[in-house]
Amino acid sequence: MDIAITLEPWHWLILLFVLLGAEALGAGGFLLGSAAAAAVVSLWLWLVPDMSWPTQLMIFGIGSLLLSLAYWKLFRKVNNKSDSPELNNRASQLIGRTIVLEHDLPAGQSKLQIGDTLWKVESDRPVPQGRRVSVTGNQGMILVVREQV
Repeated sequence: MDIAITLEPWHWLILLFVLLGAEALGAGGFLLGSAAAAAVVSLWLWLVPDMSWPTQLMIFGIGSLLLSLAYWKLFRKVNNKSDSPELNNRASQLIGRTIVLEHDLPAGQSKLQIGDTLWKVESDRPVPQGRRVSVTGNQGMILVVREQV
Protein backbone atom coordinates (compact mmCIF):
# COMPACT_ATOMS: atom_id res chain seq x y z
CA MET A 1 0.00 0.00 0.00
CA ASP A 2 1.03 3.57 -0.63
CA ILE A 3 2.13 5.74 2.33
CA ALA A 4 -0.19 8.54 1.23
CA ILE A 5 -3.18 6.21 1.57
CA THR A 6 -2.23 4.37 4.77
CA LEU A 7 -1.07 6.70 7.49
CA GLU A 8 0.02 4.92 10.66
CA PRO A 9 0.19 6.32 14.22
CA TRP A 10 3.99 6.49 14.00
CA HIS A 11 3.72 8.85 11.00
CA TRP A 12 1.87 11.29 13.22
CA LEU A 13 4.41 10.81 16.02
CA ILE A 14 7.20 11.68 13.57
CA LEU A 15 5.26 14.81 12.59
CA LEU A 16 4.81 15.61 16.30
CA PHE A 17 8.57 15.52 16.91
CA VAL A 18 9.36 17.46 13.74
CA LEU A 19 6.93 20.19 14.84
CA LEU A 20 8.38 20.24 18.36
CA GLY A 21 11.87 20.53 16.89
CA ALA A 22 10.79 23.41 14.69
CA GLU A 23 9.15 25.03 17.73
CA ALA A 24 12.41 24.72 19.65
CA LEU A 25 14.10 26.75 16.91
CA GLY A 26 11.97 29.75 17.84
CA ALA A 27 8.43 29.67 16.48
CA GLY A 28 7.14 31.39 19.63
CA GLY A 29 4.40 28.89 20.43
CA PHE A 30 2.91 28.91 16.94
CA LEU A 31 3.61 25.22 16.28
CA LEU A 32 2.59 23.86 19.68
CA GLY A 33 -1.06 23.55 18.65
CA SER A 34 -0.14 21.61 15.52
CA ALA A 35 2.20 19.33 17.49
CA ALA A 36 -0.54 18.61 20.02
CA ALA A 37 -2.98 17.92 17.19
CA ALA A 38 -0.52 15.42 15.69
CA ALA A 39 -0.35 13.69 19.08
CA VAL A 40 -4.16 13.58 19.24
CA VAL A 41 -4.44 12.08 15.76
CA SER A 42 -1.73 9.51 16.58
CA LEU A 43 -3.55 8.44 19.74
CA TRP A 44 -6.91 8.38 18.00
CA LEU A 45 -5.51 6.34 15.11
CA TRP A 46 -3.99 3.87 17.57
CA LEU A 47 -7.44 3.44 19.16
CA VAL A 48 -9.32 3.34 15.82
CA PRO A 49 -6.89 1.75 13.32
CA ASP A 50 -9.22 1.70 10.32
CA MET A 51 -9.66 5.52 10.16
CA SER A 52 -9.29 6.89 6.63
CA TRP A 53 -6.53 9.37 5.81
CA PRO A 54 -8.96 12.20 4.86
CA THR A 55 -10.53 11.86 8.31
CA GLN A 56 -7.08 11.95 9.90
CA LEU A 57 -6.17 15.10 7.99
CA MET A 58 -9.48 16.72 8.92
CA ILE A 59 -8.93 15.94 12.62
CA PHE A 60 -5.38 17.26 12.36
CA GLY A 61 -6.48 20.49 10.67
CA ILE A 62 -9.34 21.22 13.07
CA GLY A 63 -7.22 20.16 16.05
CA SER A 64 -4.35 22.41 14.95
CA LEU A 65 -6.66 25.38 14.66
CA LEU A 66 -8.45 24.82 17.96
CA LEU A 67 -5.35 23.95 19.98
CA SER A 68 -3.39 26.89 18.54
CA LEU A 69 -6.21 29.27 19.43
CA ALA A 70 -6.42 27.75 22.91
CA TYR A 71 -2.68 28.29 23.38
CA TRP A 72 -2.84 31.91 22.26
CA LYS A 73 -5.86 32.70 24.44
CA LEU A 74 -5.06 30.73 27.59
CA PHE A 75 -1.42 29.76 27.95
CA ARG A 76 0.55 32.52 26.23
CA LYS A 77 0.00 34.89 29.16
CA VAL A 78 1.72 32.42 31.49
CA ASN A 79 4.86 32.48 29.34
CA ASN A 80 5.01 36.28 29.39
CA LYS A 81 5.11 36.57 33.20
CA SER A 82 8.51 37.41 34.60
CA ASP A 83 10.12 37.53 38.03
CA SER A 84 12.10 40.57 36.82
CA PRO A 85 9.88 42.64 34.51
CA GLU A 86 12.39 45.51 34.51
CA LEU A 87 15.33 43.27 33.54
CA ASN A 88 15.96 44.89 30.14
CA ASN A 89 14.67 48.37 31.01
CA ARG A 90 17.72 50.17 32.37
CA ALA A 91 15.91 53.46 32.95
CA SER A 92 13.30 51.81 35.19
CA GLN A 93 16.02 49.98 37.11
CA LEU A 94 17.44 53.33 38.21
CA ILE A 95 14.22 54.53 39.86
CA GLY A 96 14.92 55.12 43.55
CA ARG A 97 18.67 55.57 43.09
CA THR A 98 20.28 58.57 44.79
CA ILE A 99 23.08 60.55 43.14
CA VAL A 100 25.33 63.29 44.54
CA LEU A 101 25.68 65.98 41.87
CA GLU A 102 29.20 66.69 40.64
CA HIS A 103 28.01 69.79 38.78
CA ASP A 104 25.01 72.13 38.81
CA LEU A 105 21.84 70.67 37.33
CA PRO A 106 19.70 73.26 35.51
CA ALA A 107 15.90 73.11 35.38
CA GLY A 108 14.52 71.26 32.37
CA GLN A 109 16.49 68.68 30.44
CA SER A 110 20.21 68.14 30.84
CA LYS A 111 22.70 65.26 31.11
CA LEU A 112 23.95 63.47 34.18
CA GLN A 113 26.61 60.77 34.62
CA ILE A 114 25.19 57.78 36.50
CA GLY A 115 27.63 54.92 36.80
CA ASP A 116 29.33 54.55 33.44
CA THR A 117 26.47 56.02 31.38
CA LEU A 118 25.59 59.61 30.49
CA TRP A 119 21.80 59.88 30.91
CA LYS A 120 19.35 62.53 29.79
CA VAL A 121 17.60 63.80 32.89
CA GLU A 122 14.76 66.18 33.54
CA SER A 123 14.41 68.29 36.66
CA ASP A 124 11.59 70.66 37.59
CA ARG A 125 13.99 73.15 39.23
CA PRO A 126 17.73 73.87 39.29
CA VAL A 127 19.81 71.89 41.78
CA PRO A 128 23.29 73.11 42.88
CA GLN A 129 26.43 70.99 42.88
CA GLY A 130 26.94 68.72 45.92
CA ARG A 131 23.22 68.16 46.56
CA ARG A 132 21.56 64.77 46.39
CA VAL A 133 18.97 64.00 43.76
CA SER A 134 16.94 60.83 43.41
CA VAL A 135 15.52 59.28 40.29
CA THR A 136 11.73 59.31 40.70
CA GLY A 137 10.63 58.06 37.31
CA ASN A 138 11.34 57.89 33.63
CA GLN A 139 9.75 58.99 30.38
CA GLY A 140 11.18 56.53 27.91
CA MET A 141 14.95 56.88 28.29
CA ILE A 142 14.79 60.27 30.03
CA LEU A 143 15.14 60.04 33.81
CA VAL A 144 13.03 62.30 36.03
CA VAL A 145 15.08 63.52 39.01
CA ARG A 146 14.07 65.46 42.11
CA GLU A 147 16.21 67.06 44.78
CA GLN A 148 16.18 65.24 48.10
CA VAL A 149 15.25 67.36 51.07
